[in-house]
Amino acid sequence: MALTSTRGLQSGLFLNRPIPGRRTTLKAVPRASSLVARAAMKALIFDCDGVILESEDLHRRAYNATFKHFNVKCGGEQGYVNWDESFYDMLQNTVGGGKPKMRWYFKRNGWPTSSVLDGRVPANDAEQAQLIDTLQDWKTDKYQQMIGSGEVEPRPGVLRLMDEARAAGLKLAVCSAATKSSVVFTLKNLLGEGRFQGLDCFLAGDDVDKKKPDPKIYRVAAERLGLSPAECVVVEDSMIGLQAATGAGMRCIITYTPSTKSQEFNGAELVVPELGDGAHVNVTVKHLMAGMPVRA
Repeated sequence: MALTSTRGLQSGLFLNRPIPGRRTTLKAVPRASSLVARAAMKALIFDCDGVILESEDLHRRAYNATFKHFNVKCGGEQGYVNWDESFYDMLQNTVGGGKPKMRWYFKRNGWPTSSVLDGRVPANDAEQAQLIDTLQDWKTDKYQQMIGSGEVEPRPGVLRLMDEARAAGLKLAVCSAATKSSVVFTLKNLLGEGRFQGLDCFLAGDDVDKKKPDPKIYRVAAERLGLSPAECVVVEDSMIGLQAATGAGMRCIITYTPSTKSQEFNGAELVVPELGDGAHVNVTVKHLMAGMPVRA
């Protein structure tokens, strides 16, 4: 699904072919008075999970390994908690951040027994926090072991687009809802130490008190970059991320994953299956800087 041309983008129209597996195709969107005001692009901001790497199933497997390790059981169930693919697709598109995911689940299914508290259900808020923190720390270590195996690669087009942005003089940032230690490890392994250290801004879930879809992480990023939100373009993979970016007043493009491809992405400038490399490039910095229409 390559963009047609810079000329087509500047005129406010772009053509699209049907996207396999999606219920809808992209439509040409004319420039109109209802479109969001824009400024010259000065920064490119990436989400991490789902954008830089297709991470959903890695996270799911790490959580399940954690629940098994600590014998986490809800509501007197015989087996430990196990999140299957369809449930985790729903969960990760509903709640941002690892700790909020577990807290959301336990509130709805009953706080669990586990070896963290010697087989007891948490008796108060402090013990609930202790349980969540312990599970998240172990899960993060497990996830990092998977990333460090060398078998995980960045999604197509990520490194190319980052290098294009840097060559064009744009600022680069990564904003993730995940735990900072996990994101740092992931970025250093997948981007390389040089690209990671060269980021102009890096924010993780630990750095803000509100998770996506709240726009706070992107507002803070704009402040640290010394830019207005309108000068930033965000690359996201989910409706949660899109809402956070547009809520902050930023342009947003979507590179969806198998678990998010059925979402409608109202408000995204462009929706593609991947950023693309080689003969299958779908997004370039040149096109982004030329400007694309924003859906009202």
